[in-house]
Amino acid sequence: MKHALYAFTALCVTLAGPASAKTIALVGGSVVDLNGKAPVRDAVVVIEDERIIAIGPRATTSIPAGAKVIPMDGKWLIPGLMNMHVHLALNLPGASRIYNETPDSMVLRSLDNAQKSLRSGVTTIRLTGSDAGVDFTLKRAIDAGLFDGPRIHTAGSSIVATGGHGKTEVNGPAEFARAVREQVKAGATWIKLGISGGISDTHGDIGASPFTDAELTTAIEVAHRNGVKVTGHTGSPIASEVAIDAGIDAFEHGYFLTPPVLRKMKQKGVWYIPTIVVSQSGAKEFYRKIGSPPWYLDRVDSVGKAHIQSLRDAIAAGVSIALGTDQYPWEPNEGTTATIREAEIYVDAGMSPAQALRAATSEPARMLGVDHEVGTLKTGYYADIVALDADPIADISALRTVGFVMKGGKVIRDDWQR
Repeated sequence: MKHALYAFTALCVTLAGPASAKTIALVGGSVVDLNGKAPVRDAVVVIEDERIIAIGPRATTSIPAGAKVIPMDGKWLIPGLMNMHVHLALNLPGASRIYNETPDSMVLRSLDNAQKSLRSGVTTIRLTGSDAGVDFTLKRAIDAGLFDGPRIHTAGSSIVATGGHGKTEVNGPAEFARAVREQVKAGATWIKLGISGGISDTHGDIGASPFTDAELTTAIEVAHRNGVKVTGHTGSPIASEVAIDAGIDAFEHGYFLTPPVLRKMKQKGVWYIPTIVVSQSGAKEFYRKIGSPPWYLDRVDSVGKAHIQSLRDAIAAGVSIALGTDQYPWEPNEGTTATIREAEIYVDAGMSPAQALRAATSEPARMLGVDHEVGTLKTGYYADIVALDADPIADISALRTVGFVMKGGKVIRDDWQR
């Protein structure tokens, strides 16, 4: 099956030939500024092929002859949303759980969820744990242009000590070093370590860590020597402190992060991806849909209050936060998508709407190291653009009005077709 997936990827690359240049002008909308400046009103955004080549007021910005003009009067333009904690083949405990799933099934489910995510306005995702190499296959197929989908950054298979929260189980510093190298060789741009237990585990404590200090420090060192960043699934303040000292780059979830740990994260520049939606009431709709067992729902309820307090404390401490959900980016959650609900909860927890919008756009780009090409609307950047009915800087819930999605100059969705 592994060879079949590689052959499929090679076919994708062969079929995706060069495209002829095309020019599009988005005309009449207001371009939101992420840094506190006034929006560019009655704007023109000119796109050639994949990138923005001009942006400014209509009065001073020329529309090239022959450009396709898309009216945006009354709309608000923002960069494509970014979701930094995604499992496209999510398979949680419950009545709908798939057992002994094969890679071909996983890659098809992943493609379906990737396309739904893109249509919801999410143009870049980071995968934080996949199986059988399907994430690498999907990324190559999307990058080759055979399928529409978000830009993918992936951590490959999550690495844990035997019995931990993750898929690739190893023991001892030498095995951890090898596991990290194997994921990097396969194409991982991040490494994910399960440094504590998880809500979905059928055994162990969410606050416990199965790693030895030597295993943890070795894994982080080897990843960094290969130019790859490391994130840690964590619910353990003790494991988090050790990981910070070892140079970890980010934490996922952080159910029980304490103020001292958060201050240390701020000092060391460690990122936080909260995934707050998974432990709050809005996720229950999803858990009911998949038939989650009572013990799982009890765990969610027990973690939720501590989790939201960790988020409030992280915002107050000024920790760098990048939006991530752990639910599918498009998954319904309290009347909107999980991605948008995540941003709304950030405002409820103490962010301004502008901060929450940056957490969903420019901050993830900075965390990924791709802030020179995505995460803002700027000349030379990829034309990853979402249009709304209202100003999200005034009210973050304006994100609920997504009606237009463009990725790399290609219109993916236009609910206002003229």
